[in-house]
Amino acid sequence: MVQKFKDLVQYAAIAAPVYAQDIKLIPNDSNWNNLTKLTFGGIISGAISLVMLVVALVFFFILIWGGLKWVMSEGDQKAVEAARAQITNALIGLAIVFAAFAIMKLIETVFGIQLLSGFKVPSFQ
Repeated sequence: MVQKFKDLVQYAAIAAPVYAQDIKLIPNDSNWNNLTKLTFGGIISGAISLVMLVVALVFFFILIWGGLKWVMSEGDQKAVEAARAQITNALIGLAIVFAAFAIMKLIETVFGIQLLSGFKVPSFQ
């Protein structure tokens, strides 16, 4: 049974059309300029920014979910208390994330260290 399936997959792979794209992998190409300027500090900075953004989004959605749970509690006191606790915890988490961001910006200003140099706030421009 396994051999028949393996043969079938091999025949399908042989018969499948393959389309190739002309990809230039020349390091001096303009597409690779930003990659050649990448440093270890830049990677760490990007990782910190990404983690802070993801954590802030997670706490925001937990806050929204807690609000929805409160609305859908239908007056049940235990469900309201659980939703209120979830909203409180989400607000505390958001406050911690924003305080960490502010502390990192303060460290950048006071010591001249670029911790979040790769962080850019998205805009509609």
